[in-house]
Amino acid sequence: MLKGNAFKFGDDISTDLIVPGRLAHLRSNLPELAKHVLEDADPTFASRVKAGDFVVGGNNFGLGSSREHAPLVIKMAGVSAVLAKSVARIFFRNAINRGLPVLICDTDKINDGDELEVDIATGTVRDITNGTILTFKPIPDAMLAILEEGGLIPYIQKFGDFKLD
Repeated sequence: MLKGNAFKFGDDISTDLIVPGRLAHLRSNLPELAKHVLEDADPTFASRVKAGDFVVGGNNFGLGSSREHAPLVIKMAGVSAVLAKSVARIFFRNAINRGLPVLICDTDKINDGDELEVDIATGTVRDITNGTILTFKPIPDAMLAILEEGGLIPYIQKFGDFKLD
């Protein structure tokens, strides 16, 4: 069970809004880059986010380039999951590979600052603030296993390569 507060963003949050291109020189210093995560969408986000909180987006979250560090710095900032109506496919893949759950659900009833409880196993989001219960499609077992290990690299380090039946 994940529990934290919602930080609500709108539609079309690009990887350039997540990690501004002007900060590309910080890619070798990810902890410093994480201090600037989403600052072009909300200049106060990085200073207010707490461990366990959620990024809540609208449609097309993570569009743009294939910056692998975009989901990683979101995770490094303490975010436990991204909830959005839809996400760019490459962002979704990079997030899972980096150990950041991305949950697709209707986020319209979630407001900025709402306290949320997310049960990844059952596919439910409970908005404690307003009493709304949302559902999302359960994460496939293979992806869940990767997330449980903290990402694809830790998964492979622990279990070796995937075996296809």
